[in-house]
Amino acid sequence: MNVITRPLVKDDEPFLWQMLYYAARMQEDGATSPEPAKTNPDLNKYVEAWGLPTDMGLLALHSEHHQPIGAAWLRLLIGEKKTISYIDDQTPELAIALLPDYTSLGIGTQLLTRLIAEARQVYPAIVLSVRTNNPARYLYERVGFRTTDAVTNRVGSNSVNMLLRF
Repeated sequence: MNVITRPLVKDDEPFLWQMLYYAARMQEDGATSPEPAKTNPDLNKYVEAWGLPTDMGLLALHSEHHQPIGAAWLRLLIGEKKTISYIDDQTPELAIALLPDYTSLGIGTQLLTRLIAEARQVYPAIVLSVRTNNPARYLYERVGFRTTDAVTNRVGSNSVNMLLRF
C-alpha cells in the first residue's frame, strides 16, 4: 500500500501517544489506551514534549483520506532518560508503529527505510529494543539492524536490543 509521508511536527504529539501504545505493545500488558504511558517514566520519554531539535520522525498518512495511520520516530534518550538500549549520547532510539488495520502492508518498511535514509545524514547509528515475540523484529533485521544483547524489558519479559550502524 502506498502512503503519503511527511516529517513529524510538534502538533503530531497526540497521535504519537497513540502510536507509542502500539509500539510498546501496551495492550499485551493490560492497558486499554495510551493514557498510562503519559505517567510511566519508562515510556513517556519517547513522546513527551515532542519537537526537540534532535527529534526526527515521519508520519504516514492514508493516501486517499489523508488520516494518520502510522509513525516512525527517533529520539536521543540521554542523561536521566537513558534506556536499556542506550549506546551513547549521539545514537537515538527508534520507535515505530502502525494502526492495527495497516500492519503487514509494507507501510512499516516504507517508513523505516525513509527514516533511516534521513537519519544517516545526522546520526552515526540507530538503536532499538524489541520484544523477542514481536514480528517487527524481522523487519528490523531485513533493513540491517543486528542484535547486540538480550534484556529483560519494563514488564519483565524478554527483549533484544538491536543496532544499525551507518
